[in-house]
This record gives sequence, structure tokens and C-alpha cells, in this order.
Amino acid sequence: MQRIIYFLIRNKNFILFLSLLIFSISLNINYNEYNKSKFINSSNFIFSSLYETQYTISKYFNLEYQNKLLVAENTELKEIVYNHLRKDSIPEKFKNIGFGVTASSVIKNSYSKSNNFITINKGFRDSIKLDNGVVSSNGVVGVIDKTTSNFSRIISILNTNLLLNAKFKNSNHFGVLSWDGLNINIVQLKDVPKQAKVKIGDTVVTGGNSLIFPKDILIGYVDSFKLDGSENYLELDIKLSVDMTNIENLYIIDNNNISEINKLNE
Repeated sequence: MQRIIYFLIRNKNFILFLSLLIFSISLNINYNEYNKSKFINSSNFIFSSLYETQYTISKYFNLEYQNKLLVAENTELKEIVYNHLRKDSIPEKFKNIGFGVTASSVIKNSYSKSNNFITINKGFRDSIKLDNGVVSSNGVVGVIDKTTSNFSRIISILNTNLLLNAKFKNSNHFGVLSWDGLNINIVQLKDVPKQAKVKIGDTVVTGGNSLIFPKDILIGYVDSFKLDGSENYLELDIKLSVDMTNIENLYIIDNNNISEINKLNE
């Protein structure tokens, strides 16, 4: 208490000056309409800026939560799309649909080798199985080839050992999709009959014949084409719809009917 008194005594002139300054400013604002309006506008601007900054910071730290919500919503929508169902007709928890979808995040991704793989944070504890198809929001990414309890490995579409069934969106002409190991943005579609009417920019999608992917999932677009050596088939370069160097959230597709279908082939 004594220190406070000493402080006030030592700084009495400054305190008096500050008090008179505040008092004069208060009089000036309260009894001068122009100054009063200027002060209010300035105050509103300052507090608005502070609230906007607070909102921006809060929004930034909320991004992870919002991203999880979007991934969950995308997962549900993909199940609807892949099963060609109306949202109001879907059974509870999608128990009876043909394809199930599980969201995952990329832990490791390679794209500079001839045989590239991707590691994700979901495994057989999350019902991930061998030969499950994997897509991003922009199209096909690869196929599951190994699983552990909590992680899985994907054979990337940029892997020279991966072969996929693909077709043109505007026709029923099919071919075999593979990668020649050269350009990370371009894959090859072969064994397409030369009778197929193809033009640059045509959309290439999954064929649905392999049981791994549902029909009509985007793969890419025709970049160029030519006749092969036999001159009976077309060889096409397909520009991928997915930027394989920039993938984060992936969706694993499980064909719930694959065991039953395979029994027919035994």
C-alpha cells in the first residue's frame, strides 16, 4: 500500500495531466457532434477489425474439424453415386448396397519411380481388403495390395504392373489401362478397336467389368492416339484427372457382392 502511495506522489504531475487530457477529450467528444461521430466511427472500425481478426483465427483453427466433416459427407455421397441410389432410398448404414466406401488419409506417396505405391492410415481393422479400389475426389488412384491392422498399401495408377479395365464415357468400347513409366500425368489405354470413334478430349472412365471399381468413375481424358503395330487397335495417351503428386484424402471402395459373384466362376 505504501508503495502505491509513493508511486502516486512521484507521478502526480503525469497522473494529473492524464486525467485532464481524458477529461478534455471526453468533453470534446460529448459536446461536439462532429467529433463524436468521428470517434464512434473510428471505434466501430477498430472493433470490427478486431472481431474480423478473431473470426479469421477461429476459422483457421476450425479447418481440421470442417475438413473431417467434408470427408465424411463425401464418403456418404460417393456411396450414393457408386450405387446409383437416391439418398432417401438408402437403407440404414448402407447395409444392403453393392459398394461400401471408407475415407482415409495419405501417409506416404511415391510417384518418381517406375513402380509407385501409396500408404494410407486405414487397415483391415477398418474393413480394408486386398483388391479394394481407391479413388480421390478427382478420379481413380489405384488398388489395395497389402494391409496390416491399421495401414494399407496401394498400387498406384503410376505403377507399371497395374492393369485396369477402362472405357470411353460416350461409348461401350473398352481397353486395358496401364502406365509406361514415363510421364506422371499420362497413362496408356491399349487394345481399343480401331472402329472406336475417338477424339482428343474424350472422357475415359472405369468399365465396371473388373468388380474392383464401380462403372463410370473418372480416369482421365484422351490426350493423343494412334494405330498400334497390327493396325487393328488404337493406342491412346490418357491425361489423368488426378494430380498424383498432390493427394491427401482418399476413398477405399469395397464391392460387398464380390464373394457371391466369384462363386459363380468357381
